[in-house]
Amino acid sequence: MQAIELLLTRNSHPKLTDPIPEGASLERIYQAALRAPDHGGLKPWHFIEFTGEGRTRLGEVFAKAELAQNPGADIEVTYKLRATPLRAPMIIAVAAKIQEHPKVPASEQLLSAGCAAHGLVLAAEAEGYAAMWRSGWLCFDPLVKKELGLEATDELVGFVYLGTPLGRRKRLPEYDVKVFVEKWN
Repeated sequence: MQAIELLLTRNSHPKLTDPIPEGASLERIYQAALRAPDHGGLKPWHFIEFTGEGRTRLGEVFAKAELAQNPGADIEVTYKLRATPLRAPMIIAVAAKIQEHPKVPASEQLLSAGCAAHGLVLAAEAEGYAAMWRSGWLCFDPLVKKELGLEATDELVGFVYLGTPLGRRKRLPEYDVKVFVEKWN
């Protein structure tokens, strides 16, 4: 697949199944993520991979976070949170390990980790898999970060759900570039 074709046709795929990327394919996916822009060479990226029972453990972390915020949470809400990581056979949490640096603010480190997550998504697609980058309140929850072994200063940029696409890919809209581009001549 040509790079431009990948960039123009990539889209999120919410229905994923086995097989998952493994071996050399998974190594290439991670290597692509590690090519993210990195001002100062800080390598602020950190990945946590969940497969098998690890996804169940992640679901428990999600439910625990809900109960910490809302002790009277409805059992259906916690059940749904426990099942959330089971939507895909592999999940990779992407975090920014924020470091103090005189020339590289936390915002740039966070953007770099976001680029690493995007690299995961694009590389998975290039390897014949599909992905869905999910975020939401769980990425900002201090208990989730703590349970994942992250520091309070670290930022969780998302959970990349990976697997083999199930069903058809959705049609992508065409955008009018002029709406998004301002030119100064």
